[in-house]
Amino acid sequence: MKFYNDYYDIIKSAMSEDQSITLGFDGEISKGIDLKAFLNESKQSNLLPSLQNFASQIGRQPDFSRKLGAHPDFQHLKGTDETENHYIVSMFIDIKGSTNLFSKYSNEAVLIITKTIQRAAIHTCLIFDGYIHRLQGDGLLVYFGGKGVTRKNAVENALLASSMFTYFVKNDLKNLFEEQDIKRIATRIGIDFGGDKDVLWSMAGIGEISEITTCSLHTNLAAKMQLEAETNGIVVGDNIKSNFDTDYYTVVSKRTGDENDRYIFRNPADNFNYTQYDFNWLNFLKEQDFIVTDLNGNLLLKQKPTHIPSTSSLGAIASQNTPYLFIP
Repeated sequence: MKFYNDYYDIIKSAMSEDQSITLGFDGEISKGIDLKAFLNESKQSNLLPSLQNFASQIGRQPDFSRKLGAHPDFQHLKGTDETENHYIVSMFIDIKGSTNLFSKYSNEAVLIITKTIQRAAIHTCLIFDGYIHRLQGDGLLVYFGGKGVTRKNAVENALLASSMFTYFVKNDLKNLFEEQDIKRIATRIGIDFGGDKDVLWSMAGIGEISEITTCSLHTNLAAKMQLEAETNGIVVGDNIKSNFDTDYYTVVSKRTGDENDRYIFRNPADNFNYTQYDFNWLNFLKEQDFIVTDLNGNLLLKQKPTHIPSTSSLGAIASQNTPYLFIP
């Protein structure tokens, strides 16, 4: 998927440059990697060109004014004891395997590699209107939805963002890590939806050591379902399926062969059994109207058709121009 070419190139360069050795005039040996240049460039709040082209082609423009842990629809709760009920989609992205990088690369190279992967995740979520709530190591907690956003659109955006990012990690980075003879990095994602009555927004913490966050079973379950996902897999809760019903869901127990894995949460007192599903993100992506598949099975951005003037408009142009004879 060429949408992430620039992110891929940064990771590849970090691996390559980290292997080069420079001997200074003072005899000091140093790696060839330029960490300062990368950090200065990464401060820029913008998509890299390949992903920007994708966003423009599908008519999306990320909002880089958003702040970490500050969903604008609920910031009025900051510094108060007030609460508010409102639905939200919670998505937990866990990026696994970065520890393996330390066996072969310097701290500087590992920092560039992991920050670039995380940056790709953040940019992808912003394209699909996500709110980055928290960074946890290599992982992210992201909210989708809010006031004025339909529940179906919020769920669809979460599924699109998670599917795009998973494809990047599973396919685009696969060969790169295998070429370097290291165990490749993978991702696991959990997503769930909590309705108005199931999600309570409030301030957590004290004073400036605080954030506006959700108290909800379904936010907690998103993180728990991430643990139930297979490598480069996405697991979603029954509320996701209810709000965006497609043919792309399969109960987790069918994959594991253990019927106990059908439910991610059970409350016998209320006879409440909450089902978890593997989400077939690849088939979901293939069905998007902005995606085409090449002969090798790779996903590509469908190019917008070039506008060709109709013959009627050509007639109007010809009537305003006088033909002439050219004799060499």
